[in-house]
This record gives sequence, structure tokens and C-alpha cells, in this order.
Amino acid sequence: MNTETTTCKAEFVQRFTATRLARRLAVQQFDAWDYVYGTHVSDTAAHIVAELAANAVTRGRVSGRDFELRLLLSTSGALRIEVSDTRTERLPLLVPEPATPDAESGRGLLLVDALADDWGVTPRPVGKTVWATVSARAIAHFGLR
Repeated sequence: MNTETTTCKAEFVQRFTATRLARRLAVQQFDAWDYVYGTHVSDTAAHIVAELAANAVTRGRVSGRDFELRLLLSTSGALRIEVSDTRTERLPLLVPEPATPDAESGRGLLLVDALADDWGVTPRPVGKTVWATVSARAIAHFGLR
């Protein structure tokens, strides 16, 4: 776990079947944590939530099981986004490969890699958690708290 986010100030956890609702509620939670809707930090974190949730639905979902979204706000102000699903055997590549120009998918983790300060995969007894962080340094850099 990223040491910058180990001291949790606030947490949001919810299970979802739909990515749109996950993104919408995440943005509302970011706003409640003073990362105002439409700011760089809110938009960046929302894009990360959308991509990780889409991967959980399209590649990690087992029929009849939802995915879990967990948002953590550290005491330093950093955000940690976690999306957990129940597929252990389908792990994402930690170094995403570029999609071919005509491919309709395969760019999500490239976006996460570009937007997040750090990201990775943590195995669970059943499934996995794909996580990403937006650091306090990046937040301070944009001055949008």
C-alpha cells in the first residue's frame, strides 16, 4: 500500500453493478471531501473510477456478483481508489500494452497509468483489487482543494 494513504481520514465503500452509478456517487463523495465537482482532481479521480469500474464489469465480473468501489481520503489529502471484483484468474498487466489503432477496447489502464500517481493490483482470497492513487503532491500542485 502506498504509504501516503495509509492513515485514513475518511472512507466510502459501496457495491455496484453499473459503472455510471459508481462514477456518479464517487464524484459526489469527492465533492463532500472538498474536491469540488469539475476541478482537475475531481475529474481525474472520476476518470480513474470509470476506467477501473469498466474493467471490473467487462473483465472481472462473475455472473451474480457485483464489484466493490472503495474510496479513501488520507490525512494528507491524497485519494486512493480501489475497485474489487471476484475474478482471480484475470489479472491486468501492470505495464499496459497499447491497443491497436482500430481496437474498440484496451486503453483503460493506459489512461489510469497516465492519470494516477501510482496504481497496482492486490490479490484477495476471492478475486482482486485494482487500486490507484492521486497524491497530495499532485493535488497541491494544482491548488484545487
